[in-house]
Amino acid sequence: MSEKKLSVLLAEEYPGMTSAILRALYPEERNELELTNVSSISTLIATLDVVNPEVIFLDLSLAHPGALDEVRRVHRSAPTVPLIVLADSSEKDCAVQSLTLGAQNYLLKEQIDSPALERVLSAALEHNTLEGLADLMRDSQTGLYTRDGFLTLAEHAMESARIKGSTLVLLCLRIENLETLRAEYGPSAVESSLTEAAKLLAVSFRQTDIVARLGESQFAALAVDAVEPSVPVLCQRLQKRIAILSHNAGPWGPMELRMSACFWSPKEAITFPEFLDKVEGELRSTPLISAGGSENRDSVAHM
Repeated sequence: MSEKKLSVLLAEEYPGMTSAILRALYPEERNELELTNVSSISTLIATLDVVNPEVIFLDLSLAHPGALDEVRRVHRSAPTVPLIVLADSSEKDCAVQSLTLGAQNYLLKEQIDSPALERVLSAALEHNTLEGLADLMRDSQTGLYTRDGFLTLAEHAMESARIKGSTLVLLCLRIENLETLRAEYGPSAVESSLTEAAKLLAVSFRQTDIVARLGESQFAALAVDAVEPSVPVLCQRLQKRIAILSHNAGPWGPMELRMSACFWSPKEAITFPEFLDKVEGELRSTPLISAGGSENRDSVAHM
């Protein structure tokens, strides 16, 4: 049985140094590379479902005049696929900015050689491996990541954020009346509440964010490339959705929740487990959010 080929989607105006080095790294006789070259961004996006790439290379020369908008467009079309930007030296500032819009890395064309290409490919494949491992660590009831899966991906996200100079927002949420629901209404009420809480977080965050069930009644979500003002906005959005859930609650009544959120920047010298401990600890001092979402919204956003 032949081993799976590495699928690479390369968007450049015409096959150049990147294509040549890739073919040198993965000689045709070894049958280890499936390289697809396209010459426009529209073709790249149209090809995604056909090729199912593991890595995307995007030449910024195809993206002008709105290069950053095009980087964002490609990333949103394939948010889980590592995106590597290729740029001329004159486009370096744009390439650096692309890291805040979804690109995982960039290479300057004048500096592309086998070691540089191997380095960015290794980082991209490591990202894919982490995603695959984390997928094995999903909660069977909600489909969200478990605590171990969350820590695996979140630690990698923080490491990437330090390198790129980007920021994170971590939100923790806990159902406080789960035991009461179980005692008074049985397992079905608990199952329904957990499912609703998982859906609440899943629809409130982007595909590129990381959402998990950390314990029986506790959830967390890590917003990647978030900005500090988004903390209160995120909490307000969630409270509005919680109020709708409470209004439409089943016969056992609304869930009672506590929620805490915190902003992180690379200036902070803490590990992700320490960051998580901090936000989880703040849950104890936040007010309950119950039917109608009547609590002060600012009180649940800790920065």
